[in-house]
Amino acid sequence: MNDISIQVEFEESDVARVVTGQRDEHLKLIERSLDVSIGARDGTLMVKGESVAARITELALLQLYALARKGFAVTPADVVRAIEIMGKDPSAKLTDIFLDTVFVTSKNRVIAPKGINQKIYVEAIRRNDVVFGVGPAGTGKTFLAMAMALQALMDKQVKRIILTRPAVEAGERLGFLPGDLQEKIDPYLRPLWDAIHDMLDTERAQNMLQKGMVEVAPLAFMRGRTLNDAFIILDEAQNATNEQMKMLLTRIGFGSKAVITGDITQIDLPRHQGSGLVEALGILKDIPGIQAVHFEATDVVRHPVVQKIVSAYERAYEGEYT
Repeated sequence: MNDISIQVEFEESDVARVVTGQRDEHLKLIERSLDVSIGARDGTLMVKGESVAARITELALLQLYALARKGFAVTPADVVRAIEIMGKDPSAKLTDIFLDTVFVTSKNRVIAPKGINQKIYVEAIRRNDVVFGVGPAGTGKTFLAMAMALQALMDKQVKRIILTRPAVEAGERLGFLPGDLQEKIDPYLRPLWDAIHDMLDTERAQNMLQKGMVEVAPLAFMRGRTLNDAFIILDEAQNATNEQMKMLLTRIGFGSKAVITGDITQIDLPRHQGSGLVEALGILKDIPGIQAVHFEATDVVRHPVVQKIVSAYERAYEGEYT
């Protein structure tokens, strides 16, 4: 084992405390995560450990310090993401990622990318007319797209937001569910409703829905329409058939943008029916104005155990979807 010692110096003690955390909780988190030891004294940190881990620690600490100097309140979750990002790309700049404000919620919570692929995804949506966000649950695909859509609406770049999902059953049949058609499809649209209410206060969200500025509907309801000046989000697109995907993509009108999200390892369509998401990724890959961003298990921003669960399933089914 090639152990080394690295000295990291912080000029501003107040900023340094934001980086190290209350009672050095952030340093202890880094020590556990990378199996290094960190000694702190008078604004200087001494990092000891295996060379690669020590270098990642140094980079993460310096990048977090740069963030803190700009007024960013570093949290334990940010420390974890910093370690992951610097381990994946030592040249990455956390200020470019974490300070890229996508949307500010009604509760003044700033929504910003939490990793390299999320940053790539946000930039892709800004630059392209159609973007595919593909990867496991918890990577922020739909949430970030929703935030981008709301900001576009606020900035008057679009006149309305259309949120849609295919109403495909995962082991259930719509006909067996109680209630009328709207009550039957509501469970499929609930995650989209939840995302809206997570970003806007209830009154504002209801006002937008009543005025038609935000529409939430099953994918089948998009047939025969031309969607101009709209920000369209198709969620759970792995469950759209080839015909449905083509239908939606050809509904895109002038001044519109579409974001299609899905996880090709979670297809609930009958085995004989192809996934429209899988087909579209192949057919449309070389068309200018269309970009696909692929997320990995390491991009999961939910509870840390979720990332481990996703990784375990990826290993178990490795090669099945390639």
